[in-house]
Amino acid sequence: MEDIEDLLIGSSRSEAPPGFRLPLAAAVGVGVGTKRNQLSSSLPSPAIPGTQTIYIKTFGCSHNQSDSEYMAGQLSAFGYSLSDNPDLADLWLINTCTVKSPSQSAMDTIISKGKSSNKPLVVAGCVPQGSRDLKELEGISVVGVQQIDRVVEVVEETLKGHEVRLFTRKKLPALDLPKVRKNKFVEILPINVGCLGACTYCKTKHARGHLGSYTVDSLVGRVKSVISDGVKEIWLSSEDTGAYGRDIGVNLPTLLKALVAELPADASTMLRIGMTNPPYILEHLKEIAEILRHPCVYSFLHVPVQSGSDTILSAMNREYTVSEFRTVVDTLTELVPEMEIATDIICGFPGETDEDFVQTVNLVKEYKFPQVHISQFYPRPGTPAARMKKVPSNVVKRRSRELTNVFESFTPYSGMEGKVERIWITDIASDGVHLVGHTKGYIQVLVLAPDNMLGTSAMVKITSVGRWSVFGEVIETVNHVSDGKALNKLVPNQDMANLCGNPAKNGGFSEVQESCACGNDSCCSQDTLDNSDNSRQNQSKRNFIGWMLRKRKHLHKKVERELASGYVKKQEGSMREWDFVDKALLGGISISLLTIIALVVVALTFRVIWSQ
Repeated sequence: MEDIEDLLIGSSRSEAPPGFRLPLAAAVGVGVGTKRNQLSSSLPSPAIPGTQTIYIKTFGCSHNQSDSEYMAGQLSAFGYSLSDNPDLADLWLINTCTVKSPSQSAMDTIISKGKSSNKPLVVAGCVPQGSRDLKELEGISVVGVQQIDRVVEVVEETLKGHEVRLFTRKKLPALDLPKVRKNKFVEILPINVGCLGACTYCKTKHARGHLGSYTVDSLVGRVKSVISDGVKEIWLSSEDTGAYGRDIGVNLPTLLKALVAELPADASTMLRIGMTNPPYILEHLKEIAEILRHPCVYSFLHVPVQSGSDTILSAMNREYTVSEFRTVVDTLTELVPEMEIATDIICGFPGETDEDFVQTVNLVKEYKFPQVHISQFYPRPGTPAARMKKVPSNVVKRRSRELTNVFESFTPYSGMEGKVERIWITDIASDGVHLVGHTKGYIQVLVLAPDNMLGTSAMVKITSVGRWSVFGEVIETVNHVSDGKALNKLVPNQDMANLCGNPAKNGGFSEVQESCACGNDSCCSQDTLDNSDNSRQNQSKRNFIGWMLRKRKHLHKKVERELASGYVKKQEGSMREWDFVDKALLGGISISLLTIIALVVVALTFRVIWSQ
């Protein structure tokens, strides 16, 4: 099957806007069903294009999530409906991840389910791009990772019964394409694709290719646009953020300074720097630290180490040593107050001895990282590591369990009870009750608050801590009154707390979807793009009193369960304290009773006066 763009060369319609229907000439060779017949102009269209319903399933990293949001935006702009119910959809669009075997196995499962349900399928992402001849993709339309701006035409032709495959692309998709965000307050902004590395275990390089960076001007323009749309968090995403710009003559600090200058001076919109491998930030550590201290930038960075053994790092071809990784961590920790760093570990890489593993465990114990993404080694077809002698699977599993136990013994948020933190609230927790905010150190804080606080910033008092997040009580909201830009001059260390409006120390990190076994931002956490805002719209319509009652009931049950399991550590006597919901309910009841009494008194008074 040839790439469709190669077959369309010379077409008079080749200049159609990206993402919009580009009708295929009758001579284009595309597959109909499983046969490779030429497209006949007499084939009838099953329905008017743009009237069908599309289900999108996303696997993998934040970059994949952004790609899905762009594809959803184009489909929606063309008239297609988006649904998170696969049974109601006319076509399934599956955005895949190739980092680990489980993600690809999940893709195989959903493809089989789609075929058995007679659903037209379009597969996007790293799996088809990196493994074009995969048997599971036979007879299925494919959109390459750099062809997401042409998803509409692929979907349209697939709905007609044609097999279409788009792979080759010489330029990056535009950043200003229509987009349907999973979270309207969070913009995932890809700053580059591909990487400069050649890790022996990584399949993502086969899919995303060599480094390709967007220009500083195009990224600055996108940041301006999303801020005007009401976005409150901007996540910079790529396969290696630190390598940004090396192909176009700039570097990451240059980009970050330009982006920070566009952020509101009141820190109403925050910037989160994406995953970076150690080699490409070593020469910029002081500049990176200066940016991380800025009040509009989260003091958090994801730096994968993968192993604590130089021998294994060499076998992985990671291009740095354990000592260089330590330099990154130590420098940022020293220069950025309460800096939090997450990392990744691969257990059981080919050739890993017990001594190598002990070195990894000791490294994790030494730094007590608040977040470690632990993965067993998965040989990926076509990679050098797949041909290396493997560690027995039982040993790999044992090491993974041991390191997990070590990591879970840490208590990174102990001592935070009673502290006052500024948080940025951007989401609703999976329990449907709490709102989710993050401190400047990107610690996840769960608060009980009405939905109209989404997209705002608030000062909270930390009331209890858990292993992965903390609970807080809202003290006051932070008013965002400035329309100005963030200070062009980056913030000195000692002035950071005053400018960002946070009098307390920040720290910690909660689990994000950027975890990655290969050290790239292309990771294996699975997520589904919810293609409608129905759940949030329904929650925003909740009756206030009903909301308060449900939250009170849910909170008490949740705290009881967590106290019983030891998950949440409460302060002494805190179970006897009245929380915000209790006080609000009591106040509401008291006001209602007083109102009723007053009305009764007034009525009786008028009756007496009338009778006289």
